[in-house]
Amino acid sequence: MGFFKDFKSFLLKGDIVALATAVVIGGAFNKIVGSAVADIIMPIIGVITGGTDFTQKFIALDGGEYESLAAAKEAGAAIMTYGNLIQAIINFIIVGLFIFMVLKAYEKSKKKEEEAPAAPAGPTQEELLAEIRDLLKK
Repeated sequence: MGFFKDFKSFLLKGDIVALATAVVIGGAFNKIVGSAVADIIMPIIGVITGGTDFTQKFIALDGGEYESLAAAKEAGAAIMTYGNLIQAIINFIIVGLFIFMVLKAYEKSKKKEEEAPAAPAGPTQEELLAEIRDLLKK
């Protein structure tokens, strides 16, 4: 029973729960960014680059000429898909940009909280006791 009790206390530690929450939110954030990249940004980049689909860029290492990536794969050719690397780099930059913007907004909101005027401090205990003493003297 000691093992299960220790395991339960390990799982319910604040650090583990915070980490699990961060992983779940990170996965959801990744889907949002992935959709933004695939559905919004890459079509714009495709228009700018003349309709280029980077994921279809490849080099056939056997020297063969293939009309498409699918044809090269079907032929069993040794291929290097450098377009996937370009796509991954673009995704990385965009994810980094999104995370930067979220963290920047978070830091800005934290600064506003810190700069907010603090509630006026009330009199100290000594001041209250002195005031009571003075009132009693009167």
